[in-house]
Amino acid sequence: MSAEFKHDAPESLGVLLVNLGTPEAPTPKAVRRYLKEFLWDPRVVEMFRPAWWLVLNLIILNTRPRRSAAAYAKVWTDEGSPLMAFSRKQQQALQAVLEHRLDYPVNTVLAMRYGNPSIADGLQSLREAGARRVLVLPLYPQYSATTTASIFDAVTDELQRWRWLPELRFVNHYHDDPGYIRALADSVRDYQAGHGVPEKLILSFHGIPREYFLAGDPYFCECQKTGRLLAEALQLPEDRWQLTFQSRLGPKAWLKPYTDKTLESLARAGTKSVQVICPGFSADCLETLEEVAMENRDIFLGAGGEEYRYIPCLNDAPAHIDMLAALVERHVQGWEAPAGIDELGQRAERARRIGDDF
Repeated sequence: MSAEFKHDAPESLGVLLVNLGTPEAPTPKAVRRYLKEFLWDPRVVEMFRPAWWLVLNLIILNTRPRRSAAAYAKVWTDEGSPLMAFSRKQQQALQAVLEHRLDYPVNTVLAMRYGNPSIADGLQSLREAGARRVLVLPLYPQYSATTTASIFDAVTDELQRWRWLPELRFVNHYHDDPGYIRALADSVRDYQAGHGVPEKLILSFHGIPREYFLAGDPYFCECQKTGRLLAEALQLPEDRWQLTFQSRLGPKAWLKPYTDKTLESLARAGTKSVQVICPGFSADCLETLEEVAMENRDIFLGAGGEEYRYIPCLNDAPAHIDMLAALVERHVQGWEAPAGIDELGQRAERARRIGDDF
């Protein structure tokens, strides 16, 4: 129990909304700081620590920050990085919907696994808001140890320092949630209503090293299920869509087929028009706006393609927020509602009487 605890302090349900994170500015210094935290996470890079420390600090952090900063500068906005801007909008929109749907106080707080606002800060905000029950919602539809499990690590690492723990629940994934699939399908239909239907729809997911999958990570399988369900919802024949993986790093084999290589091959084989969607990303970010929407566009057109379009992530679209709200409602079932004003007052009075004799 902290020194600030009061028996009549207001209580609420806490929702910790977590995404990957972002540098604070599109500068080499800020990107280096961000990459150092991100790439040192043993969930992200499973390599003998001393050897990886040398590679990371002597090579990667001396070369990659400048290139990454230039890429971030291409997509940076007046509100900061796209990921941060959209994540803030998601948090605000989800808070508004939950306030309308739930008949008790709720506090939705945004946190980032790397950078700021940190998970530790987010949990502290919920504690100050009286959240005795906390639902952690990683904004990763498909589970991976590199993402979802890393958030669990950070949450539990922080809670190890707390004397009085909240009740805790954790959303592992929602890759096959009907609301999620429906929101994705509707976003494709809406986009194609204004931009036409391509010869091929590419579903590009972030990759992970192949050895992680072989060691038991279910990410590949969950991406496949998301892709299959989305194609079924859109009634796409097999030759009209393809699932690929992007954003590989280093010399090791990653999940295949690779997005960039696939786009190049399709163009060289005569495919003239493609649209690309990134169903594994809950919000647009560097990997979608710079890598997929810009770099991969140049690859496809340079190889002979004629029309390349990127379908934005779900971001803060109402259907996406409604789906996330329904996910929260489902996962908090069975929890008692936070104590009301009358109950809090009675608790305080009982504590005062006990305290007189303590």
